Amino acid sequence: MRIKSAVSQSKVVVNNLMSKIGYQIAKTNKIHFDPVIDNDSKFVEIYNKIKPYTMTSKVQCFSLYNAVKYVISAKIPGDFVECGVWRGGNTMLIAYTLQSLSITNRKIFLYDTYEGMAEPTELDYSIEDITIKANQEWSKKQNKNQNDWCYASLEDVQKNMTGTGYPDANLVYVKGKVEDTIPKTISNEISILRLDTDWYDSTKHELSHLYPLVSKGGVLMIDDYGTWSGSKKAVDEFFAECPVLLNRIDVGNRLVIKT
Repeated sequence: MRIKSAVSQSKVVVNNLMSKIGYQIAKTNKIHFDPVIDNDSKFVEIYNKIKPYTMTSKVQCFSLYNAVKYVISAKIPGDFVECGVWRGGNTMLIAYTLQSLSITNRKIFLYDTYEGMAEPTELDYSIEDITIKANQEWSKKQNKNQNDWCYASLEDVQKNMTGTGYPDANLVYVKGKVEDTIPKTISNEISILRLDTDWYDSTKHELSHLYPLVSKGGVLMIDDYGTWSGSKKAVDEFFAECPVLLNRIDVGNRLVIKT
């Protein structure tokens, strides 16, 4: 009892000291349970399968999962397109979700360099800490034939996607910088467009060529709007003359329903 009392008194003293400079000590939960997300058994099943292959948050994944269900339920026509796929986690989620809805006839386009992150410019820096310059971080990770920043090979992604059971004939892998591959290889119609290439040049190029192909009622998801300055700048410039509601999913991600 004396030990517990001493610990309790120590906590009070420390809390009092920290409160004077605007801080508070509080116990945190090791596992955060979200009843809306974690009670959806189908999503949890899919998320556990794709989790090792994505760096996007659980909240973002749940948003994408619901977006897929929405476009199918609402009969929004078009293919599914992701620019910047890393190991394919988000496109795997799309494939699994489509199959759970008995849909396998829509194409999934996977755009990536498959050689790591493309080179950023001076327009690309961290929104949270402007001293973090993307081009400096990129240079540190550059090797002879690839960049180790978010590197995943085409073969790795193909293996992961094939493992979902989605028809290979409806998986379209487009290798190279999007500035070089788009609009050479594009879908005619898009139901969900997910942008995750982070930088200004690539994001602006993707929006210019692909957003016009998004069906009315279709979904645009921007992964790094709140994370990297270039992504935000490209989006803000593109929609300056035709404003849209950028629905906030989490710190980085924004979602648009095309009207």
